[in-house]
Amino acid sequence: MPYHEDRAAWFQGQGLWQDTPARDWHNWAWQLQNRITTLEQLERHMTLTPEERAGCLFANQKLALAITPYFFNLIDRDNPNCPIRKQVIPRAGETQLAREEMLDSLGEDEHSPVPGLVHRDPDRVLFLVTDRCAAYCRYCTRSRLVSNAQHYDFHPEYERALRYIEAHPEVRDVLISGGDPLLLSDKKLDHLLSRLRAIKHVEFIRIGSRIPVFLPQRITPELCEIFKQHGPIWMSIHVNHPKECTQALKDACERLSFAGVPLGNQSVLLKGINDDADVMKALMHRLLRMRVRPYYIYQMDLITGGAHFKVDVRKGIEIIKALRGHTTGYAVPQYVIDAPGGGGKVPVNPDYVEKITDDEVVFRNFEGKQFRYPLKSTPIEGAPPTDEAARELVVGGALID
Repeated sequence: MPYHEDRAAWFQGQGLWQDTPARDWHNWAWQLQNRITTLEQLERHMTLTPEERAGCLFANQKLALAITPYFFNLIDRDNPNCPIRKQVIPRAGETQLAREEMLDSLGEDEHSPVPGLVHRDPDRVLFLVTDRCAAYCRYCTRSRLVSNAQHYDFHPEYERALRYIEAHPEVRDVLISGGDPLLLSDKKLDHLLSRLRAIKHVEFIRIGSRIPVFLPQRITPELCEIFKQHGPIWMSIHVNHPKECTQALKDACERLSFAGVPLGNQSVLLKGINDDADVMKALMHRLLRMRVRPYYIYQMDLITGGAHFKVDVRKGIEIIKALRGHTTGYAVPQYVIDAPGGGGKVPVNPDYVEKITDDEVVFRNFEGKQFRYPLKSTPIEGAPPTDEAARELVVGGALID
């Protein structure tokens, strides 16, 4: 069925936790302390499918189960195909491995000069500061690492990483990620950002976080003040479906924006979740209304046990074609594949260009109509002189200017 969005609706409320005092509900520490982390807790609130139950029994061998009460409220407990449910509740598909899959699909470990730091691109480093998240996405690129379910034994060494950045003047861009860096305390974040800002060749500091989506209560005035003090701090959030765009997320994004934090969004193309042009368009429109610029749509990385989420790349290209020209350019993200093994992000675009010759570019627009853009300029005989020719004309001994 076609996806129909209620454009006026922004979900809010406490759902199953109606009787929880508001002061607790809006406290991010309470949300973390009351996460759903076991099969028994899940089954108190909903009836699982056999596939989900099997996935939950296996989860702690691959990637821990954790869902904040806030995010759990977005799940349709009567619909096994709910796009929120599929993202955070394990399924049996996670136990099925394929030859093409890799533990470290982006080759991060081999480009790690010190624990917690990845230096793969010339002027950029990835700074992994924790292996913990507020909730765990079942398609996580770093499922080998986050939650330590696979005994990866990740221990970032902040001081060594900072000294490495200080010693490499080519590094102008630092992306702080994890796990989720916004789970660090205000004091730790303040210290980390202060140290990075003190490095003169670091021009660009970014944070990758799904905390605003899983735990918008974390975006407190105090945290925003830290970002304002050390800004500009750029942030990429991670929203995959319009149902995630709640009033609480909208409010959190506005607090960040008003603190001077430019916001972008990175979605992952996921089977049965957002592999639909109408769903993706509704998501992009919602993001813009929340002051978030759509940035990337990722083809899902080749993580172990992730095949049940994989979408054909041709479908991704169709979705971009359905966006380009049919909505504002601000709502059209770049579709990319992060090249397996560490090759970096490669754009995947619809084929608009038909040919390029020395004379012209032949291309089609979003409607399929053909156009030509000339690459040569043919002067018209008898036309007024060009600016360059006119400057060489002298009238009465004076140069015309």
